[in-house]
Amino acid sequence: MPTRSLPPSPAPRRPADPEDGARKPILPAGSLARHLVVRLLPAILLLVVLDLGAIWVITHKLDISDWVLEDIFWLMVLGQTVLLLLFAWVVVAGVRSGLRGVNHLSEAIRQRSADDLQPLDVVGLPLEMEPMVARTNELLARLEAALAAQRRFVGHAAHQLRTPLSGLKLESELMLARPLSDDVRDRAERIKSVTDRMIRLGQQLLVLARADPGIRPQDSFVRLDLCEWVRETGATWLGRARAQHIDLELIAPDTPAWIDADALLLGELLGNLIDNALRYAEGATRIRLHVGTNPPSLTVEDDGVGIPPDERERVFEAFYRSPRSAAGGSGLGLAIVREIAGAHGAFWNLVSRPEYPGTRLSVVFPGPRIGAQLTRQERSA
Repeated sequence: MPTRSLPPSPAPRRPADPEDGARKPILPAGSLARHLVVRLLPAILLLVVLDLGAIWVITHKLDISDWVLEDIFWLMVLGQTVLLLLFAWVVVAGVRSGLRGVNHLSEAIRQRSADDLQPLDVVGLPLEMEPMVARTNELLARLEAALAAQRRFVGHAAHQLRTPLSGLKLESELMLARPLSDDVRDRAERIKSVTDRMIRLGQQLLVLARADPGIRPQDSFVRLDLCEWVRETGATWLGRARAQHIDLELIAPDTPAWIDADALLLGELLGNLIDNALRYAEGATRIRLHVGTNPPSLTVEDDGVGIPPDERERVFEAFYRSPRSAAGGSGLGLAIVREIAGAHGAFWNLVSRPEYPGTRLSVVFPGPRIGAQLTRQERSA
């Protein structure tokens, strides 16, 4: 019986590579290479045409029978030099235009404050730069998440410590309300003093967390009259100032000075300025609160010993305390003032002896602008 040969089975096909059907273009849209080719190729072709045209004119229109080889050589050198100069100018102009987006990105980064961790904009950048900017944005996001976790930890820790410290303060006050021996009373008073200091430190840490630019305290701003607000808030410090035999004065105009602010943060700012003057302005007899209207400003002045020039920058650092000061404190007062002023988009200026007979710290506000993106760089006026 005749046999019939079967057709050979087809060879197994290799799975198609998804990139085989969609090859990446050599010059993708938006890339720097494509931009340079588009910008430079017409100019280069024009230079080649001009060079060929010059050669044709020399060889067909000019009588070179009387020329010597040296004349022809120097003419060619001159032509090629001009051609190279034009080519270099075209290349430099093309590269500059292609890197314009990179220059804009560099300027945007330079103008950012240290607290601005928003993603970088890739609009207008060459395609080759987008992966680097994307990785940078990922790094900024991770850094912002780490800073947010740190802020939450500080806030939660300060909040959790407040309850046991308040209980300890209450127990020490109950002890002091009873008849005690002198030794026990001294210890109870020291416990109460340390507890008060710890409670104050916790409150200041909470204020620092609230004033952090990462949580946008501007979203809770309300419009208030700085003059009336300082009258009401400053009056709460009259008792302590009189107890230390210091006059607390207020100079404010009758017309309103409107600003957009968080009243709680502003109260901490003013409280820290007055508290610092009461604690550290040795020999002071007067503390003056001055409100300006154009621009809105708040100034706290005292006639104490002043701040040495070598410490005027360091007093704004967190936990810094002057070695010349004998008064207690956490070293957060002016650091909180700096953070709150920065959160309000305000500038500050510290002047002391010998320029001013005492110490004067001014905070200048930008005026009312609810909803504005207050991301100015920190700097003193």
